[in-house]
Amino acid sequence: MSEVTDAIILAGGLGTRMLPASLYAPKETLPLVDTPLINHLILEAANSGVRNIHLVLSEKKRSFLEEFLQNEYVHGPEIRPELPRDAIRLHLDGINLFPHIQKVPGGVGDAISVAIGHIGGPFLVLLGDMIITDKHYGPINHSKEMGSNASKELIERFEETGIPNVGVYPVEGNEISKYGVVRLSDEMVSDIEEKPPLESAPSKYVLCGRYIFPDNTEEILLEYPSSEYGEMQSIKLLKHLIDFGGLNAVKLDNFQMYDSGDPMTWLQSQVDHALRRDDEGIFHQWLRTRLE
Repeated sequence: MSEVTDAIILAGGLGTRMLPASLYAPKETLPLVDTPLINHLILEAANSGVRNIHLVLSEKKRSFLEEFLQNEYVHGPEIRPELPRDAIRLHLDGINLFPHIQKVPGGVGDAISVAIGHIGGPFLVLLGDMIITDKHYGPINHSKEMGSNASKELIERFEETGIPNVGVYPVEGNEISKYGVVRLSDEMVSDIEEKPPLESAPSKYVLCGRYIFPDNTEEILLEYPSSEYGEMQSIKLLKHLIDFGGLNAVKLDNFQMYDSGDPMTWLQSQVDHALRRDDEGIFHQWLRTRLE
């Protein structure tokens, strides 16, 4: 069985649901309290054990994110000397970072196709608007080890089974209708229903933007071209895997899911993460006073 050495982070979307904020900066640079979303994703991928991280970007985002990740101006020790330099610039020893340009946003499957020609085996995919984390630290503790363990769990399951898998997360109430919902048979996905109403949802578990795809994914995507299936191409890919060899579900109940899909959901994520951090006592006290 091939080793998972590559991760793709999909960050080529337009961010229209976060307008007008996303007019001025890519959504991936928006902070979760004080650490940008893209940093969380890169640290999670690095913590999973991969050696190559592929960033799928739009042309507009490429120069901004490259400058953002490599900005030399703030890296000197005289700037915020109390912060570890890894909090300001991601020093990922032994890990390669490759940008790829998606000329026109065409869904998850199309974005994967942009980078897949540079990958020779099974690979990890992280959606750029979803943080799945079990780590609630501030930048003072910033390092590769501070990355979420979510992707690491997917890779470990793949190494145990040899079966492609998806991360799934429990969602309660009407929020479930915003996601692809999986039908489960033990630890296997038997079907996926896209954005079902609450009363007909096949389970409480939703796709949460973490996947391990097999080394023949490029061939499978050619069977379901984005020109015909559009944004449903990725669902066709997942259903193909279900029908031919199986698709494992990795339940991530012990993590928190932070969705940057719209302003109010992202605000809830900010508050939840801040309250879980051990360095936000002042905010905790203020919020308690504000709600009294």
